[in-house]
Amino acid sequence: GLVFGATARPPTGAMAQQFEKFASLAVKAGGAGLAFAAIPGSAYLFWNSCCFNVDAGHKAVVFNRFTGLKEKLYSEGTNIHMPWLEWPYIFNVRAQPFTMPSLTGSKDLQMVNMTIRVLYRPKDTELQSIYRELGMDYQEKVLPSICNEIVKSVVAQFNAGELLAQREAVSREIWLNLVRRAKDFRIEVDDLSITHLTFSSEYTAAVERKQVAQQQAKKAEYEVMRAKEEKKGTIIRAQAEARATEMIGKAMQQDSSWLEMKRIDAAKRVAETLSKSTNRIVLSADSLLLNLYGDAADQSSQNMLKMSK
Repeated sequence: GLVFGATARPPTGAMAQQFEKFASLAVKAGGAGLAFAAIPGSAYLFWNSCCFNVDAGHKAVVFNRFTGLKEKLYSEGTNIHMPWLEWPYIFNVRAQPFTMPSLTGSKDLQMVNMTIRVLYRPKDTELQSIYRELGMDYQEKVLPSICNEIVKSVVAQFNAGELLAQREAVSREIWLNLVRRAKDFRIEVDDLSITHLTFSSEYTAAVERKQVAQQQAKKAEYEVMRAKEEKKGTIIRAQAEARATEMIGKAMQQDSSWLEMKRIDAAKRVAETLSKSTNRIVLSADSLLLNLYGDAADQSSQNMLKMSK
């Protein structure tokens, strides 16, 4: 029978030469295209490595591999440096908070727990010296030691009562000393405040007992003063009653009309009381002072006059 099939053979002669020429042209064109596309990318990467940004509230110093720290201070914005040869170090020159607790003793040997809050910033014209001598973490190396030292020295000048009563003066004294001390490290201190101030539990209990004792003493003093005033009042009332009795006696010796008026008033009160009673009473009018006329009335008045004498 017949067998139908095909066998692949490589091109030969002129056909092969044309194919090789076309392939070499394609390779050359592709390499040129890749090289052309890589030029702007390389330029962008190079320019990006030459620039660094400084944010608002920050400043930078640059370290050169050959000359060391440059004297120029770089401000906010985009700045240029040499890649591989120079490195920027950016500092925050804003006011920053630093909080530190301290356990110290007062002038009267009482233990005081005090916490201060400091607003500090580096001196922006001395950033090269700060980086050269202290590094980027300058605040962690300087502030804990000088703050603790100054707090202890100032608190030791005041007793416990003065620390509470003169808190603003204590805070100002600590701030002034800290400003002078921080200048040696090229750090500026803008503000300082005492945020926490407590004493030991034993001292607190002693203060409470003292307050209770003072209140009790004031109460006892008040009671004494009250007794003295009551005594004076009793004496004054007794003297007034004696004076009134003396004046009444003298008036009765001169004229018995006052005694007659008193007898009439007594008779009036007796009559009012009897009129309101539901019981029947049979008594002598003379004994009840109801007989205001006649010899019995005159005799009663004479007897009262003699008694007054």
